Amino acid sequence: MAGTNPFQNLQKELNVNGETFHYFDIASFEEFKELPYSIRVLLESAVRNCDNFQVLEKDVRGILSWKATKSVKTDTELEIPFKPARVILQDFTGVPAVVDFAAMRDAVLKLGGDPDKINPICPSDLVIDHSVQVDFARAPDALTKNQDLEFERNKERFTFLKWGAKAFNNMLIIPPGSGIVHQVNLEYLARVVFQDDSKSKDSVKMLYPDSVVGTDSHTTMINGLGVVGWGVGGIEAEAVMLGQAISMLLPEVIGYKLVGKLNPLVTSTDLVLTITKHLRQIGVVGKFVEFFGPGVSELSIADRATISNMCPEYGATVGYFPIDQNALDYLRQTNRADDKVQVIEAYLKATNQLRNFSDASQDPVFTQIVELDLSSVVTSVSGPKRPHDRVSVSEMQKDFRECLINKVGFKGFAVPEAELSTEGSFSWNDGKTYSLRHGSVVIAAITSCTNTSNPSVMLGAGLLAKKAVALGLKVAPYIKTSLSPGSGVVTYYLKESGVVPALEELGFHVVGYGCMTCIGNSGPLDDNIANTIEKNNLVCCGVLSGNRNFEGRIHPNTRANYLASPLLVIAYALAGTVDIDFEKEPIGTSPDGTKVFLRDIWPTRQEIQAVEKQHVIPAMFRDVYAKVEMGSPSWQDLNAPTGKLYPWDDVSTYIKHPPFFEGMTRDLPKLGNIVNARALLNLGDSVTTDHISPAGSIARNSPAARYLSSRGLTPREFNSYGSRRGNDAVMARGTFANIRLVNKLVSGPGPRTLHIPSGEEMDVFDCAERYVKEGTPLIAIVGKDYGSGSSRDWAAKGPYLLGIKAVIAESYERIHRSNLVGMGIVPLQYLDGQNADSVGLTGKELFSIAFPENLKPHDKITVETDTGVKFQVIVRFDTEVDLEYYRNGGILNYMIRKMIS
Repeated sequence: MAGTNPFQNLQKELNVNGETFHYFDIASFEEFKELPYSIRVLLESAVRNCDNFQVLEKDVRGILSWKATKSVKTDTELEIPFKPARVILQDFTGVPAVVDFAAMRDAVLKLGGDPDKINPICPSDLVIDHSVQVDFARAPDALTKNQDLEFERNKERFTFLKWGAKAFNNMLIIPPGSGIVHQVNLEYLARVVFQDDSKSKDSVKMLYPDSVVGTDSHTTMINGLGVVGWGVGGIEAEAVMLGQAISMLLPEVIGYKLVGKLNPLVTSTDLVLTITKHLRQIGVVGKFVEFFGPGVSELSIADRATISNMCPEYGATVGYFPIDQNALDYLRQTNRADDKVQVIEAYLKATNQLRNFSDASQDPVFTQIVELDLSSVVTSVSGPKRPHDRVSVSEMQKDFRECLINKVGFKGFAVPEAELSTEGSFSWNDGKTYSLRHGSVVIAAITSCTNTSNPSVMLGAGLLAKKAVALGLKVAPYIKTSLSPGSGVVTYYLKESGVVPALEELGFHVVGYGCMTCIGNSGPLDDNIANTIEKNNLVCCGVLSGNRNFEGRIHPNTRANYLASPLLVIAYALAGTVDIDFEKEPIGTSPDGTKVFLRDIWPTRQEIQAVEKQHVIPAMFRDVYAKVEMGSPSWQDLNAPTGKLYPWDDVSTYIKHPPFFEGMTRDLPKLGNIVNARALLNLGDSVTTDHISPAGSIARNSPAARYLSSRGLTPREFNSYGSRRGNDAVMARGTFANIRLVNKLVSGPGPRTLHIPSGEEMDVFDCAERYVKEGTPLIAIVGKDYGSGSSRDWAAKGPYLLGIKAVIAESYERIHRSNLVGMGIVPLQYLDGQNADSVGLTGKELFSIAFPENLKPHDKITVETDTGVKFQVIVRFDTEVDLEYYRNGGILNYMIRKMIS
């Protein structure tokens, strides 16, 4: 039962411009000064929410002891609660969250409770940004056509979300066509400091730091503005929306010191790719990274946000930049009210949370310090299959050629020597014949929140395009070029600066406001191109200004994909290939025969900054965001149902009542052991959530396609897995449906597995369904970093629906492990140094796993097989809360029982 806050005596008053505010003076703690700034935010939340029920006094003391327990690398693990100030959702993960809320209301009513209790308690914002695809490109009407098709495909989903906006309190929905969730968060939704009177007596406003968890791993982008935030699984976010604290381990904090200045010819993208590779090598999974040092002052908020955005790629929980004067100036630039900014500044000064990066006396204690000299950064890309495989552009040609002949892996395609010079030709609609070879660029996309939020690289791309057009350079007509801005502000300043005509001349027309190519919504390639690639087994390329390039993610026909700055996206599009040395080879030829090199059209940082200073102004943000919540006429015309309970439509193929609460009772279920289970899959390292639950197109020969066909849909109407996350029947069939999945139980890559008793190879879903009918429990055997990539709750919900009871892995990505627990799947981990091969597993055994009644976090238990192999594993329930969710059958079941108790 909640009690009185034992730290109430720390509450003080602050007067700003004649208005009185309250705040908790955390700076009065003796230990405060040496705490990292990111930990100070966790401390403030614990102090303000301390009720000796969800947040205990000892939790506050635990955070205050950070220096004693975490300033050096130790094995000491301290569990703490954290109550974020708000939740942010995007529509791919937001739709299933709203579906779950609607189903929870039904379940609560069925169990005799009040369904209206199922409401977001903390502010929750949902931005619809993942639905639009690049179906049309390289045409002035591409934007209109893509948006029209988006509404045609997603009308049911959008109608459902519009119902949710009315049915649930405390939920704001930003309509489609507004921009990318993380950019909208940065430019519009972020409060930086909350000014909240909802929990104060006499309507006195309480001031406290903004903090956020989101159902997208790149929620960390907001760290660049000094807001502590990170991605969580959808099911964990739902619990936070319902007022639950997140249970987490007090993290180590790596201090990342920046010194020096960037070379005038490098971009923030080059910097972030350098940092990503560096931190991956250091190893920061599960840790906070906090940036400090005089070099931080050299970076704009957009530059910092670019670095924070890539936090999931270097594996940390947050990549945090404390708030400084630059952050306050950014709030004014983005049209935040000046009186609110004054309150923010006063609060930060009162609590010693305003940072001066040039003042070393403010530097806190860190677990470890690493350093980067900004002047050492060179122009870079990352690829061909992972975001942390950075390659300097000067080494790109050599590296790509080595990748072609290397054995199959993250840096290899194993192309036989006799096929290295293979070419394939095709006819284009201009009547000309073109050829493709290894390294040919077929997709070039300026896309993703990582870079479209940054005026310096977007304007840099525009200036490069302008210089290229002036010299008569062109992009080959068959290359699928596209520009998907992260908000309307981007289009605004690109037009005002006069670079749009040049971008369009090169084929980079605006195609939509959303994530698009970066999440696999790249749309189709022309059949001539796709057939030429497949017929000649070519390693063709996508180049994108995104944050992820995992195998099979961008497009099935681009086996190599490189992350690059928007400037380099245009450069490689002009070259038509990644197999080029820009220093020695021209990027193109002018109509008069003059060879043009990349250095001839590359703008300097000073040129870009001059244009940015002139054209990126507060009025743009005011004009764009004044009408952002209204949406387009198509959104306004949607006729959504009313009422607190959703009227489920049995014929809908988008929105379906999920089966998660079928047969649920008020009492806790009995937990049993896993006996004679089969391995549904035996997978290797770095299996991503894209492998487990792809977001892209639905293959015509897949179980999901057969299901949709049986409901009367044609392939044109299939849409993507991401768009159908509100339908469990589609998503279960789409689990492990990635065409690049490598399962050791079968001979080749693809979404197939072996039904071990019969020896029959079949689609993963069909095999799981057969096992379930036979009464056989299932497990999955996997390698290192299982579940890396986007924080998709369906990557846990899907395996649950397939009947998987446990996963045995070498290691887990943080969010995915949490999601597995949230769905009642047991995450088991080999002992250090062990894996499936070392303990002698083939994956064809029968597995039995017994759980003791007094199971504790990180207990070791034994896995036994019918072949006599026995080995110990660690039960990766990291906290007592994890165990409580497991005993309830999952986090949502726990919340329902709590609501009706």
